[in-house]
Amino acid sequence: MRWRVLLALGAVLAVVGCSPSTSTEVDTPSSASEPDAAAEAPTQRWELVFEDDFEGPAGQPPDPRWWTHEVGGDGWGNQELQYYTDAPSAASLDGEGHLVITAAEGPPEDGTWCWYGECRYTSARITTRDKVEVEYGRIEVRAKLPEGDGMWPAFWMLGADIDLRGWPNAGEIDVMEHIGSEPRRVHGTVHGPTYAGGDGIGGSYLFEEGLPSEDFHTYAIEWEPDRIRWYVDDDHYGTLLPTLLPNPDRWVFDGPYFLILNLAVGGQWPGPPSEETAFPQTFTIDHVRVYSTEEADD
Repeated sequence: MRWRVLLALGAVLAVVGCSPSTSTEVDTPSSASEPDAAAEAPTQRWELVFEDDFEGPAGQPPDPRWWTHEVGGDGWGNQELQYYTDAPSAASLDGEGHLVITAAEGPPEDGTWCWYGECRYTSARITTRDKVEVEYGRIEVRAKLPEGDGMWPAFWMLGADIDLRGWPNAGEIDVMEHIGSEPRRVHGTVHGPTYAGGDGIGGSYLFEEGLPSEDFHTYAIEWEPDRIRWYVDDDHYGTLLPTLLPNPDRWVFDGPYFLILNLAVGGQWPGPPSEETAFPQTFTIDHVRVYSTEEADD
């Protein structure tokens, strides 16, 4: 696996965000269209190459060596309702080994206005852009998700050359997305040339027992040069191959990507919060890890 830690700071991403995921076109283990499309990963010797376990005093911000806040309230390409702030109330450690991203009602303290008027909610979005970039490997988050209509937590990745190529040509890999109106389901999706937004290629995992808002679960991808596999708690639920894309010759998942954690409120896909949605809501992250993909000896 190719990966690197970058120390130079760059400009933050402005408006690109997770897009509504409606397609379910990745191969599943029970319905693969190619002989090896949904095969389990080969035996591998995983080497941990990056980890943030969010240890530190309560109230401390996410480690600035790895994470940068993206701030703004311009809808983020999805007509979202929140203003992303860098205030500790929106993203900080809890002193028990977790990062807590909090969505709360009300505008930022400075009265900032959003694209739709006065900001209705605050939350946080953090990224490893220009600090940690990954190409191939196992990328995972262990987290407990919020609940309620309008909630949209995500752990996802964007191509590091997005400034040059733009979205979606630089590629997007959604390791985990969840919308509160589907309390038992999480989604894994990719976006690229001609298959973006509502045409994203992906699949979903249904919790048969319990809810992802009730306990911590591990959401992961295993990313190789010619495929991406999605997992929940090591349960493999989908595989993407170039042949499953509408334009197989435009496989854009072959360069460095950076990581993003965010909790959106509202937007085109989840819709707005309902009267039953309680605030504040929290997206609690136990760890983020990246492993190399060196294959074990036979």
